Amino acid sequence: MEREINEIAVGLDIGTTKIVAMVGKYNEYGKMEVLGIGKSKSLGVHRGVVNNITQTIQSIQQAVQEAESVGGAKISNVTVGIAGQHIRSLQHSDYITRPNADAVIDEDDIEKLINQVHKLVMLPGEEILHVLPQEYKVDGQAEIKEPVGMYGGRLEANFHVVVGQVTSIRNIGRCVKSSGLELSDVTLEPLASANAVLSQEEKEAGVALIDIGGGTTDLAIFKDGIIRHTAVIPFGGNVITEDIKEGCSIIEKQAELLKIKFGSAWPGENKDNEIVSIPGLRGREPKEITLKNLSKIIHARVVEIVEQVFLEIKNYGHESPKKKLIAGIVLTGGGAQLKHLKQLVEYITGMDTRIGYPNEHLAGNSNSETTSPMYATAVGLVMDGLVHMKRQKKLNKKETVVKEPVIELKEEVLDNKTVTEEENPRVDLKPRKNILEKWTEKFKEFLDNAE
Repeated sequence: MEREINEIAVGLDIGTTKIVAMVGKYNEYGKMEVLGIGKSKSLGVHRGVVNNITQTIQSIQQAVQEAESVGGAKISNVTVGIAGQHIRSLQHSDYITRPNADAVIDEDDIEKLINQVHKLVMLPGEEILHVLPQEYKVDGQAEIKEPVGMYGGRLEANFHVVVGQVTSIRNIGRCVKSSGLELSDVTLEPLASANAVLSQEEKEAGVALIDIGGGTTDLAIFKDGIIRHTAVIPFGGNVITEDIKEGCSIIEKQAELLKIKFGSAWPGENKDNEIVSIPGLRGREPKEITLKNLSKIIHARVVEIVEQVFLEIKNYGHESPKKKLIAGIVLTGGGAQLKHLKQLVEYITGMDTRIGYPNEHLAGNSNSETTSPMYATAVGLVMDGLVHMKRQKKLNKKETVVKEPVIELKEEVLDNKTVTEEENPRVDLKPRKNILEKWTEKFKEFLDNAE
């Protein structure tokens, strides 16, 4: 049975290993219910960046068709995640001087300040994706979370600015459009994963989310409920598979299976006499591999990935008391399922670690497949899609509620004098768009013109 299209949202996670299309909606308790999920092998993506448009389009269509057949709803609009080795972030401070200090600060002032940051000069071929305000200063008074409604002449803010390569982002947009889908929203993948697996308490206390994917490892750091740092490290589970393939002289398929079934990040666990036999190619002799050697290969590469991430956490300033991450580290993504990874991360970083399952906001009856760490990004993207839709609905309602009294007012006044459009109070009640929605609109416009 086809469901009403306006109550569902679709997340499309275009990863290096797999492409996932997930359909979800809110149930009566306000939790997210997954209606359908489709996944396909990702063939045209390398380290989070599209390098073969045709293959990526085919993979997207396959995943979407599978999700449609399970979910029973036609998919047209999707929320897409953006990641990849081209993503970088920077801290930036900016200010505006308000013409009238006697008027209270409103949304327009904040919008003006954020738009000013969007005009920052980037390196050639780069574009600002997200401008995330950290905290504000009004006339030198620091640590203000919400300046709206305050008086002040000078409004300052620290921003976390996320930057990406224009061409990579456009290629993803092109793939989605050519698959016959509409882009309803674009989200940074580490932010989507964080929404799915972190609790508000953890974000307040300070936490680092590490999402280990196939091609990249994403990092998002939260403190006092605000995103403080993001980074994308161009290593993931695939380099571990590659190392096993080279080290044991076997084919990739076998290396992947070995990693999943017998792999461990801690070499001391395996006895010397634990051996696994792998059939040889085309009648060749089978290969015997000791599990100790296997875990040594995995261990060496995982240590490298974790140390790179830990370096980013140190760059954020984790050592200073004010920036301490009390809730430690949360591991998610397909790579988080590697045996003994939690212990290894705790050993290297000295921080409390847990595996993040995306069940924080999911309905209680969700099947175990959906709550696997490898679907964290997809769940987060669906949640973003649902929030975006809810906001749109509210704005539409506001518009319809506002219009009726405005028309009556116009009719009453008409006897005395004609009312021009400028005098009409309706103008003040225009719905506000956040920065990302504006960016998505510009992005859609660009794609339409590019055709």
